[in-house]
Parts: sequence; structure tokens; C-alpha cells
Amino acid sequence: MPDHAAADGLRFAVLGPVLAWRDGVELDLGTPLQRSILAMLLLREGQAVTPDEMIDGVWGGDAPPRALGALRTYVSRLRTVLEPDRSPRTPPRLLTSVGRGYALRLDSAHSGPARFDLAVFERECAAAESDRRTGRAGEAARRLRGALRLWSGEPLAGAVGPYAEHQRDRLAERRMSAVETLMELDLELGRHAEIVSELVALAAEHPLRERLRAQLMLAYYRCGRQAEALSVFTETRQALVEELGIEPGAELADLHRRILAADPSLTPAPPPVRLSPQDVHDDAAAAEAGPAIEMPRPAQLPAAVADFTGRAGLVRRLLALLSGEGAGEGVPIAAMSGIGGVGKTTLAVHVAHLAGDLFPDGQLYADLRGYGAEPTAPETALVAFLRALGIPMDVIPDGLAERSALFRSLLADRRMLVLLDNARDAEQVEHLLPGSAGCAAIITGRGKLADLPAARLIDLDVLEPEEALSLFAAVAGPERVAAERAAAMDVVAACGFLPLAVRIVAARLASRPSWTVASLVPRLADERRRLDEMKIGNLAVSATFALGYGQLDARQARAFRLLSLPAGSGISVFAAAAVLGLTPAEAEDVIESLVDASLLEAPAPGRYRFHDLLKLFARRQAEDAEEPGARVLALRRLLGFYLASAGAAHRLAYEGSAIAGNLTDLGVLGHSFATADEAVSWLSAEAEDMFGAVARTAADQDASGEDLLAAADLLLAMEPLLESGTNQRDFEQRASALLTATRRAGERPGERPGERPGERPGELRGELRCRYVLGRVLFGANRLAEAEGHFLAARALAEETGDRIVLGETCNALAVVAGRRRRHTEALEWFDRATAVHREVGNPAGEALASCYSARDHLGLGRPGEAIAAAERGLAVFTEIGSGAGMARARYHLGNVLSHVGRLNEAVVHHAECLAFFRASDQRVWEQRVCYRLAATFIAAGRFAEAARHAEQALTVSREITHPYGEAQSLAALGKALAGLGETGRGRDALAKALDIFTRLGSPEAGDIRALLREQVET
Repeated sequence: MPDHAAADGLRFAVLGPVLAWRDGVELDLGTPLQRSILAMLLLREGQAVTPDEMIDGVWGGDAPPRALGALRTYVSRLRTVLEPDRSPRTPPRLLTSVGRGYALRLDSAHSGPARFDLAVFERECAAAESDRRTGRAGEAARRLRGALRLWSGEPLAGAVGPYAEHQRDRLAERRMSAVETLMELDLELGRHAEIVSELVALAAEHPLRERLRAQLMLAYYRCGRQAEALSVFTETRQALVEELGIEPGAELADLHRRILAADPSLTPAPPPVRLSPQDVHDDAAAAEAGPAIEMPRPAQLPAAVADFTGRAGLVRRLLALLSGEGAGEGVPIAAMSGIGGVGKTTLAVHVAHLAGDLFPDGQLYADLRGYGAEPTAPETALVAFLRALGIPMDVIPDGLAERSALFRSLLADRRMLVLLDNARDAEQVEHLLPGSAGCAAIITGRGKLADLPAARLIDLDVLEPEEALSLFAAVAGPERVAAERAAAMDVVAACGFLPLAVRIVAARLASRPSWTVASLVPRLADERRRLDEMKIGNLAVSATFALGYGQLDARQARAFRLLSLPAGSGISVFAAAAVLGLTPAEAEDVIESLVDASLLEAPAPGRYRFHDLLKLFARRQAEDAEEPGARVLALRRLLGFYLASAGAAHRLAYEGSAIAGNLTDLGVLGHSFATADEAVSWLSAEAEDMFGAVARTAADQDASGEDLLAAADLLLAMEPLLESGTNQRDFEQRASALLTATRRAGERPGERPGERPGERPGELRGELRCRYVLGRVLFGANRLAEAEGHFLAARALAEETGDRIVLGETCNALAVVAGRRRRHTEALEWFDRATAVHREVGNPAGEALASCYSARDHLGLGRPGEAIAAAERGLAVFTEIGSGAGMARARYHLGNVLSHVGRLNEAVVHHAECLAFFRASDQRVWEQRVCYRLAATFIAAGRFAEAARHAEQALTVSREITHPYGEAQSLAALGKALAGLGETGRGRDALAKALDIFTRLGSPEAGDIRALLREQVET
């Protein structure tokens, strides 16, 4: 892969994923749509692109109604990413406006085409063509190889839309044209033996490209493999006839005829050789000495599997490595690691067979049994190698160093491949490696041989989904899989795309004609039995995993078992330390050793995960080897860590809130944070794992009241995530499940003397928190009746348990619901109760929040003066206690009131300030609300263009976070703004859509919109 990030300045790449770097740091280019816009601008090479062209190219026929607004938002974001230090008053130098369109001026960044990988590629290809025309074929080949190294996968990966698809095909064809030219140059230079394996892989990947096939035929012929050359023609003709219904072209047919006739012009003339007097002397001496003894040519490779599938890119990279490309004077060594069953041996043997032409002196193979009971000693493996090279047993030296020295001496000046399979560690293999540059080695093993000098480490991952499906079809039968493709994809997904698991399950299906693919899905759905389904004959996934597990020491084995217990897909090193009861440094040490053994993966610094099947295996070991109490304690430590950390995050996100001081303490230390932004970022990063911890507690039939309360408190502490609008479904599902669990636990017989069902405070307090969280989530979805029901139940539970903190929050929530339903007098009564409770417990932030929210209801009752006073009172309190989040909410409410009374400029100032805060802290729900309010203010001011712009921004956010009520609000504002601009038809369409959503939600705003539409018809 090209190292774009190594240079200074801006770098752009499209010959692979669409990426950009500044001074070596990758830039966040945003969503696929945003990347697609950047890609289009890059490929237009500084020419202007109109908005219509961009919309057609990115969205095609599926463009949303407000695509133009979304496009402008994406362009604005790209400008911020590309020129982060640019002042708002300074026009952009890179992504410039040209008429109605946009252009990307790379030369404005003090750079030329070298800052764009496609420009570099085209420049090098042109230079190569020039070299070729002037007879410098070697220099042309060198340039083309360098140009092709710029590619890092499928071009424009990550970009979407018709334009990207068309350009992707064009760029892929451009690359293949360069590859074919390079192969042609190498053939001209007499490198047929070196490139034949590369041509085999290329021809297999592109079976209908006649030029590649002709080049492979010619390379085979020049290597003396005439039968294989003719076979390529037969296969090509068959493919062309079956796939396209045509015969091979004239060039291929003519080459076939010339090979049959052994045309001498197909063999290149050897380069002239000038012999020195010493060369003549040596040849004469050799003739007098008689014929040399010929060393045997070992061919020890195991048979390659006939249905090898996938990994085409890795195969090409391995072949390039083995050929010595980029290895300098050293021995190319590929050291492959990965979990058991991932296909290390299969891949190594496959590549070794493909590379046969690179090593005409033979191949050596040894199974080192590194994970068996008795690993092969290097001395023993060397004896086998030396015997294969023709050395009699009685002359093989005794010592390891002497045997290794003899082995390397025999391989000097020869081209041989050594395959060392199932290696345990670097110590086992270091004496088995050749020492001459003409040789190469492939090593496979579960452990990462990071301490093996000069080895290219390759961490083998599972198959891509389509590759796994192809393997499944190859073993089970293509027709059966084609008939049930969706079910087959479910099966390979249940196999975790692990090749061994896929092969075993497919083989079971193939051996049972009466089974369907769909019948496998429920058999694999049960996680407790899934591994039992993955065995046939002497093959079993569990047995493969057990080999690696058996090599662990006691400390590693305990960590392997306990870390499988959490329900999340991954775990941070700090959370893992809590599970294990270790310090973070101690935990990282043992976890990294499991990563080295390929029993854990490290997808990002400080984060770890299991392969799905390996996690099931580890859990089974935990159930067998760990006492139930130890498993419960490990999960309780994790729950305590998450709760303490989320509580600290809540305290910073909602400065002044009393919630964080009212949470359960399980006696486990959590994370500490320096800023609110850091705290909320941590919550977002750990959300999936924390939801998993809640779900696991809810599913535990024996969970104690204390644990259920702690899980409910964790949901409550995660409350800041509700402001992002991205986790509502997770909150609702987990809170509902936990509510059911707490109520179920409350019905169990008492566990303490004299205690009756329903009297345990832990379950009641847990139910209280679940209902409060559910009310928050349902309110956000505008399911107001359901939300009110949960808040009323939570209030009763808060009174019963004496939880005054949550009682105050619940009264405040009931007031907000009543206000939304336009029951303003009732809302103010609830706010009075909330204020009284907050004052009683000494919670000024709670009082301030109630005061701010009450402003809307004072307005609803026609009391604007009291509304302004209430909002200003709340702002003053939040300012005094230094709560950034509180001040932003207070400014929002104050801006609403000021807008209502006609103080529009002041309203805009307050809304602009809180909008900056909400955007910086990624509070998308509040961002939508403020944009909507700004639109309403600008409508009142008669500034309809600005109103439409903010309404479109609000609409975009509401759709991105799936917020129907916010979407309806935004559409209503947009309809009014468009009407003000004279776009009556579009305005009515927007209002009609808003009415439809408000009606579906049962919102009172539906009546307002209906009346407005009726008024427009009448006028």
C-alpha cells in the first residue's frame, strides 16, 4: 500500500479508498456522500462542477427533495476539513465557488499534481510510455511498477452514486491496461520465468482479458511449458464461447498457431555474454573435472486444495514478496499468523504452488507441530531437510548450529522455497531459514513472530462475506447455495466467516442431501450448541481452538476465560482490567500476550475483541473452569467500572446535576475525565459495551436487586447520549428489558428474614430509573402518552422509595410533557412541584432547568413578561454555577421567548451561541431544535432565504438521527419560508408532508398546519 501519509502538506487518494491527509495525519472526510462529492471534484481536475451535475452524480434518480441544501452542507463541511484555519471572512482557496458550481484547486495549496495519487499514476505511466518509445524498456518497467504500487484496492472505495460507479470502472480498466503493458515489457526483457506466477494470478482474476491470456501463453512457452501454454488457449476459448458467445481474437489465435508450429521467433534471443580469460579457464577446469554431482530437486509441498477461494489480493502480495520485490539483498520471509481455522496452511500451500516457477531448485516443507503435545525440534526438521537434499545420514553433523550451517551452504546459489508450517515461535524456526537471497520462506503459526528479524508479518483475517459464501458453495454445491443465497449468507455469518467452520458446515450439508441450507440456520442460531454443529469426521472447530488454549499459562488462561463473559462486541483495556481485577498495566500485559497468540484481536489501540466462535469457546471454558461466584464477581466489577465512569461523565456533561451523586456505588473505580467533551466522547465510544452489560444483567434470572439497580443506574448515567439522537433504540430496548427483569425480581420470595415480595428497595429503585429513562426516550420520539405514563409511574415510585433527586427530575419531565400537549396550567403546576423538590435537596441546577422550561408555558398562557423572567432567571443560575450545558439550554429557551415577543435580533444572538455549543458537543437533537427556532425567527423577520437555509439544516439533522417530530417541525418551517420566497408549490408540498407526520404522531401541531394550508387555499 502506498504511504501517502509520509509526506507533508495535503495528499489525496482515490486509487483505493477515498482518503486525504494533512502533514501525515488522515483527515475525517465524513459520510460516504461527502466523500463522493470530494472524489468528483478531484477527478474533474480543477474544472468547475455544477450543483446539478453533483446531485445527479451522487444521488442519481434517488435525490431527496432538498438535495441542494444537503450538497451545500457537505461542501461547507469539506471546506472546514480542508482548510481548518481559514477565517469565515476569508474566501476558500482550495474548494472554491465558480459561478453556481464548485472546483477543487490543488495548486492553491502550493502543490502540483504530485499531491494527488491519480495524477502521479498518470504522470508515471506517460513517462514509462516515453521511455519505451526511446528503447529504455527496463526504465519503463520500473516506472510502471512504481505507478502500480500507488493502488491500494478498489478505486473510489467508500464513494457512492452513479458517477463513482462509472469512474470506478474506468479507473479499474486504466489500471489493468497498465498491468498488461508492464507484463509486455517484462516479456520483452526476458523475465518470463519471474512473471509467470503473477500472470497466472492475473489471468485467473480476469479470465476474459485476451491480452493477459496471450501473455501467460507466451511466458509458459518461453519457460518450456508448451502443454500449459496450449491449455491456456483452450480454457480461454471455452470461457469466451460460454460467457460471450465469441471466438478468440486474431492475436490470441495467431499466437496459438505459432506455438503449435514452434515458431522460433517466439523465443527471445539471449543477451550477449562476454567471457573474461578467467571464465574460459574455469570452464576448461570444469571440463577436466568431469560431470558435477546433481543435487536432488525436492518437491515436498502438500497437495493444494482444489477449491481454494478468495484472498486474491493477499495472494498477489505474497507472490510479489517471494519474488524478492522490495526485499533488497535479504531472504524474503512471509510469517503468517491468525487464529486456528483461519486458513494459514491452506493459503501458504496454495501460494507455494503458484510460486513454483520462481524456485526451480525445489520446495522443502516441514510441519513443526508447534501447538501439539510434542513440537518438532529444529534439529529434527534439519535432518529431514538435509536428507531431502541428498546428504547421507552418516555425514549429517550432530549440533544444531552445524546442521543449520550445512543446510544454508547447500541452499547457497540455488533458488528454493522453504515452507515451515505450524511454527510455535521464532526460536523454533530461526535455524531452519535459508541464508541466500535466491531462496524464500513462508512460515505459518498462531503466534505473531514479531521477534523474527526481517520477516514480513501477515496477520490473516477471516474471509470476506462473499469469499466465505463462495467457499460454502464450492463445498456444499453451487446449485443448492444459489437456490438459498440469503440462508447461505446467514450460515456463513454464523460461522464467523472462519474458513474451517465454513468448510465443516458445508461438508455436513453436502453429506446430507435431504437437508436444506435454511435448515442449518436454526441449528447454528443457538450459541450454546453452535460449536457442536461444527464438526465432521476428525475435523472440529473446538479441537482447533483447544490446541491454542492448551499452550496458555494459568494467568493467560484465566484472562482468556473471563474476558469472554461480557456481552459487548469488544472491550477496552480499562474495562478488561476491571473484569480481571488487575491494574490497567497488568491487564494490558496479559491481554497483549493473548493477541500475540492470536486468541484476541486488537482492532484499535487499547481495544480488544474475540472472534465470535472463539468467544463461544472461551465462555465454554469459563463455565467449566471458573466457579459461578468468580464469574458473577467479574461481571459485577465490569458493571461497577462502567457505572463509576458513566457517572463521572454525567457529572461533567450536566454540570450541577445531582443525578451523578445519587448513583449506586459498587466499589469499583472508573475513568476520570478532564472535560465534558472528553466525557461524552468516552460514552459514545463505550456505548455498545455498556448497553451489552445492561442487557446481560437483565437476562440473568438470578441477578440480585443490587445488580439490577446498578444496571438501571448505568442507563441513567448514560443519559447524555440521548442528546445525540443516535442511541434511542438501544435505550428503549435495554430499559424495557431491565424493567421486566426488575419487576420479575420484585415478585421473587424475600431473601431476608421477614421480607415480602415487592418490599425490596433495590428492585423498586431500579424500576424507578427504568421508567424515567423510558419516559425520556419516548418523549424524544414524541410518543407523549406512553412517556407520560412512565413518568407518572416513576413519580409514584420516587415518592415510595424517598428518592428526591429522581422525583425532582420526574416532576420536571411531567411538566415538559404537559407543555408539549398544550396543557400549560398543569405544566406550571408540575414545574412548581419540581422546583420545590430541587430546592429541598439543594439542587440549583434543577431549579434553573425548571425555570427555563416553564417559559414556554408562560407564553402559552399569554404571559410574555413572566416567560422572559423565567428564562433569564435560569440563565443567571447556570452562569453562576458555570454549567456550559445548562447555559446553552437556557439561551435556547430565552431565544424562543424573545423571538415570540418580537425581539428578533436578541433571539438570533442567543440561538447562535447555544447552536455553537450543541454542535461542538455533538448534541444533534438540540442542534435540530435550535436550527428550527432560528428558521422561525427569520420567518418572523421576513428574512425568508435565511429561514429556508436553517430549516433545511434542521431537516437534514432530523432525518440523520431519525427524529420524526423534528422532521415535521423542520418541514413546517421550510414550507412557510418557501411561501415567503414566492415558491408556493414547494411550500405547500413541505407543509403537506409536515401535516402527514404530525397527524401520524398525534401531535396538536397538526391542527395548526391544517389551518395554515386551508388559509393558503382561501387566499
